Amino acid sequence: MIHKSYFLVLSLIFLFLVKSINAQESIEGSWKTIDDNSGKARSIVEIYKKEGKWFGKIKHVLDEAERNQLCVECKGKDYNKPIEGMEIIKNLEVDGNEYIDGTIMDPENGKVYRCKIWVDENNTNILYVRGYIAFFYRTQKWLRE
Repeated sequence: MIHKSYFLVLSLIFLFLVKSINAQESIEGSWKTIDDNSGKARSIVEIYKKEGKWFGKIKHVLDEAERNQLCVECKGKDYNKPIEGMEIIKNLEVDGNEYIDGTIMDPENGKVYRCKIWVDENNTNILYVRGYIAFFYRTQKWLRE
């Protein structure tokens, strides 16, 4: 009887640890983007896995005045398309606790940057999103929705 209790307790601890580790590493879900200058929430980006890679699209623009804007600075197939619904993160791959080797597009200027994303190790509700060219980069903090 005592052995069964120990086994049950150990099993529950193991399941809790596995769930905690997976939650820490997961970028999947909805994230609120924050403007670098104003600190104001701008949009909700949905991050999802597709064919083994990670992508993100603007699910919702929060400012009513900006909601129906088109991406006039975008190139290629995104030119003049609605920003809301646009896929801005493409082809990220998992590397340990980071998601790397993908791209992120800034719909304000249409520029595409190499991208790296990781979840804050102390707070799984914070996502760091870094866009960079060579050794120049900018990192934003997004909040889990």
